[in-house]
Amino acid sequence: MTASLTDLQTPTPDRTRGPREPLAAKVPAITALFWVIKILTTGMGEAASDGLGETSLVLGGIVGVGGFVLALWLQLRGDRYHAPTYWFCVSMVAVFGTIMADILHVATGLSYYVTSAFYAAAVAVLFTWWHRSEGTLSIHHVDTRRRERFYWATVLATFALGTAVGDLTGLTMHLGFLPSGFLFLAAILVPLAAWRLGVNATLAFWAAYVLTRPLGASFADWIGKDHAIGNGLGFGDLRLTAILCVAIAALVTWAHRSGHDIQEPIPVDA
Repeated sequence: MTASLTDLQTPTPDRTRGPREPLAAKVPAITALFWVIKILTTGMGEAASDGLGETSLVLGGIVGVGGFVLALWLQLRGDRYHAPTYWFCVSMVAVFGTIMADILHVATGLSYYVTSAFYAAAVAVLFTWWHRSEGTLSIHHVDTRRRERFYWATVLATFALGTAVGDLTGLTMHLGFLPSGFLFLAAILVPLAAWRLGVNATLAFWAAYVLTRPLGASFADWIGKDHAIGNGLGFGDLRLTAILCVAIAALVTWAHRSGHDIQEPIPVDA
């Protein structure tokens, strides 16, 4: 019998599975829709973190940390991909990753050069550890508990790295947020072109994935921040957050109802 879309999308908790036991793929198919939502979440996370922090550090901490813990718990308890849960987790990682990057910079006084290098090293360590443990970094095979944990740890580190790099180019290097956005827009075309030319798909994917963070954050900062900060437009971080949340919710709802982003099974050696 053929399962319905609801059956395919609704997570069914199974706490008896071990960390290496197979699950259905826990991440979406990589389509144009994936990249659009991913970039919107990066912009939302940047704007939300800054807006909440300026309003109330306590509120920012509750939403950032509490939302991240809740979202990750919901994501990890399921045994298959569920679009609202997955993208809620990505959104909260975007907020929390921004907070992590900003706290390291502010609390220690380290420059964005240093924090960018630190998070780049963290990403490299996670990739190495993940590959040595599982033999693959492919998002098509995030199908065990252990691989999913590696995936989310790496995603969190890439968000923190992208935040630091975006602030490095926009503020420390005095490019301004809009030129930084165009810089990363040009940069993200490199892995796309490389993939088209036959470069390893997993390598191209993760290179593009890392670049989505400073790309979305730079444009969000340009729209939301005052002119005195990186030549922004002064629209307001929280107003921008609200608009981006609506856009993300609309796209995720469509993806969930249509089943457009559910992965087809792919052999391990593909």
